[in-house]
Amino acid sequence: MSIEQNNDSSVDLKRRRILTGVTGVVGAAGATFLAVPFVSSWQPSEKAKAAGAPVNADISKLQSGQMLTVEWRGKPVWIVRRTPEMLAGLPALDGDLRDPASNESDQPAYCQNATRAVKEEYLVVVGVCTHLGCAPLYRPAIGSPDVSADWQGGFFCPCHGSRFDLAGRVFKSVPAPTNLEIPPYHFINDSIVRIGEGPTAGGAA
Repeated sequence: MSIEQNNDSSVDLKRRRILTGVTGVVGAAGATFLAVPFVSSWQPSEKAKAAGAPVNADISKLQSGQMLTVEWRGKPVWIVRRTPEMLAGLPALDGDLRDPASNESDQPAYCQNATRAVKEEYLVVVGVCTHLGCAPLYRPAIGSPDVSADWQGGFFCPCHGSRFDLAGRVFKSVPAPTNLEIPPYHFINDSIVRIGEGPTAGGAA
């Protein structure tokens, strides 16, 4: 083989390496562009969230008496794990409430019951006062000093004095006209609550 032929072979090998490298880089970039839209499609867009896409809440670590707050449609949604004592005290308040059977209040049909819940242990309620949209406080203790000595636990709005029991039912003689709103929801399993979607749309209540 001549020197000239050797030089030609060397040039061809260099070209082949360069072309192989360029092809690999372009291929990897193409794979990235393909993967990103696919991964993005797994998550609801910000527009979908703003429009009210359902959200999941993990309640596996929620202890009895505790409250968890999640955001849905830009509003706080409270999940309260009620104790047996809290539930036992609800019927005694009926006479002090404006709408004890929730006939004039906003909740799904499957939550128009004595505890306003799918599972009576868990109250799922929009944390916005039905008077002027203030944010009430969670006051579960009996006789909370910032409410009143005869307080049996519930939600208190310090802005205008509205009061709600531990089922989100409004008391008489306060500014709020109706009970707190119950959003559509269902339990995916014992640990996950899906808010914004009723049981017929996504599974068992």
